Amino acid sequence: MERLQKVIASYGYASRRKAEELILNGQVKVDGKIVKELGTKVSSEALITINDQVINTKVKKLYYLLNKPAGVITSTKDEKKRQTVVDLIPTPERIYPVGRLDYDTTGLLILTNDGELANILMHPQNNIPKTYLARISGLLTKEDIAKLKNGLVIDGRKVITSNFKIKSKNFEKETTLIEITIHEGRNHIIKKIFASLNHPVLKLKRTKIAFLTLDNLKVGEYRPLKIKEIKKLYSLKSSN
Repeated sequence: MERLQKVIASYGYASRRKAEELILNGQVKVDGKIVKELGTKVSSEALITINDQVINTKVKKLYYLLNKPAGVITSTKDEKKRQTVVDLIPTPERIYPVGRLDYDTTGLLILTNDGELANILMHPQNNIPKTYLARISGLLTKEDIAKLKNGLVIDGRKVITSNFKIKSKNFEKETTLIEITIHEGRNHIIKKIFASLNHPVLKLKRTKIAFLTLDNLKVGEYRPLKIKEIKKLYSLKSSN
């Protein structure tokens, strides 16, 4: 017997938090009966439907690491018919990106149909580190560096940078290449950090999520995650 929201997440239909919303909204049925109580446990034989759609059919779990190109939407579909990250990975199963990268941002992105793992990677409590390489306008001052070290308040919340390193400076073009690691995934957060310092981001690439790197993947290429990598990602779940 497993908790209903965990079972829903395990089938890749939604993250555990989203599954809880669906349950509370009365959109989930177990063996034909609406279940609204969180924590309800179900057997492996139970028939689970969401909005009358059966979800617990046997589907192979898939895990991919993609080097996202610029000009591709981090979504499963796009109303403007632009290319999405899902289009880059041909598979008959429904997969979706974990988190997002902006349209013009490149780099490491995980795609899966495992809602439980997606929830682990996105939940703030787990403090998953994400590392970026940013080309910014201008040269950082001592005051800028001090602010980065101490953390900046963005949209009313403080952002802590666990690590940053100036990789190079171009004095002729007045740009700086900087590596920065944060532990959250708010939209446009890296761009907002440097915008608050009056150093707009010119180019941005995510190079690392936790222990995963791009290795030798070229832009637009992808590879399946290894079993040991998947297990290691699951081990990142906080015990709190």
